[in-house]
Amino acid sequence: MANILIAEDDSAMRHFLTREMERAGHRVSAVADGVDALPLLEEDTFDVLVADIVMPDMDGLELGRRARNMDPDIKVIYITGFAAVAMSARDSVSAGTTVLSKPFHLRQLVAEVNRALGEEELEDDVPPPA
Repeated sequence: MANILIAEDDSAMRHFLTREMERAGHRVSAVADGVDALPLLEEDTFDVLVADIVMPDMDGLELGRRARNMDPDIKVIYITGFAAVAMSARDSVSAGTTVLSKPFHLRQLVAEVNRALGEEELEDDVPPPA
């Protein structure tokens, strides 16, 4: 189980992502923007930050930069509904950072979180090793 922070300004999407990550067995904190995320990052240790790139007050890229300054081990996954922003972000984020374009399947996000944590994704029809 990982400790995940979600920063997403769309309340329906935030709720949806939170529910899916919790169903995948993770502990989740969710906030509406980068400004609200900062105090949580100062108070707790998170394994993964899932941040919308386009948010009011502080965008996801700035939030990711600040999160990594506080904790260099935090994994960051960016999400965005804007194709041009996604393409620009891919050019400006560090290697190994994931940028998912909305709409994406929630299984894709779960797989990216698992990959970021260094966990292998098991196929649905393949039983876990005995």
